[in-house]
Formats: sequence, C-alpha cells, structure tokens
Amino acid sequence: MLPCGLMECRVQVVEFRKHIKGGENIKHKARIVTYVDPAKKKPKVISLLTNDMTMEVEDIIDIYRQRWEIELLFKQLKQNFPLKYFYGESANAIKIQIWVTLIANLLLMVIKKRIKRSWSFSGLASMVRIMLMYYVNCYTFLEEPEKDWAKMVQEAKEIPPEPSLFD
Repeated sequence: MLPCGLMECRVQVVEFRKHIKGGENIKHKARIVTYVDPAKKKPKVISLLTNDMTMEVEDIIDIYRQRWEIELLFKQLKQNFPLKYFYGESANAIKIQIWVTLIANLLLMVIKKRIKRSWSFSGLASMVRIMLMYYVNCYTFLEEPEKDWAKMVQEAKEIPPEPSLFD
C-alpha cells in the first residue's frame, strides 16, 4: 500500500486481451486503484477500475466518490417519486416535472436535516405526503408524531359546536 494523501492505496496495472476470429488480438490497459475508505464508520476496502493512466490517484478517488453520490441521488429519486411516466409530451413539460421532483427532494432533505428525530427518507416522504392533507405543524408532528396524533384524535372526538342561524 502506498500513501495517497490521507489514505493508503494500491495501484495495479492490468491488461485485458481478446482474440477475434479473424486472427486479430485486442489489448486494453487499465488501472485498479484499491484503497480503504476512511469516510465510512466501518472501514471498507474499495477497488476502482479506470482506463485513465495519467490522472492522479486522489483525483480518481474523488471523481468516483462524487459519481457514487449522484448514483445514490438517482436511486433516491426513483424510489420515492413517480417519474415512471411523464404528464406531458413536450421537452418543457418533462423538464418541469424533473425540476419539481428535484425541488421536492431538496425540501425533504432540508426537513430531514432540521428535525432531531431519525426518519428514513422514504418514511419521511410518505409522512409528508399524508400530512399535506391536514392542517398540522410539520416540524412538531415529525418530532413527536404520537403526541400530535393523540391531540388530533382528541379534537376529532369532541363534538363541534352547533352553528346558530343568527351567529
């Protein structure tokens, strides 16, 4: 293992070969960068395959880490928002639907960071989707849903005052 900035890593150069029926051989060189990710709670060994032989190892690790964050965002969007079909057919309608989804995702992430109680992202998205139909304080409900739910049930049990014709 070699020191790569703040972490240790190992770089291997590999060569892939393929023989084509016409007698031609194809060769392809690549690098395998292996490192221990210090950002994880439990250290994890990660191997990256790249065909860029000139870029610094730290830059390759940073690019793949950023790419992984993008992949996680796409996964989160696909799991929690209905982008399986589009409501419009024009390019502008599709862009609007994607932007609305990204903004909704950002707002949910802000709510998730702001509240103290731990929620899964999909659980939080479901609760907010349900809460949009009621007049409740979003933050207090998400902090102590049992307490707010009991309060809402109690209010629903009380008989509303009968309106008078002359009030």
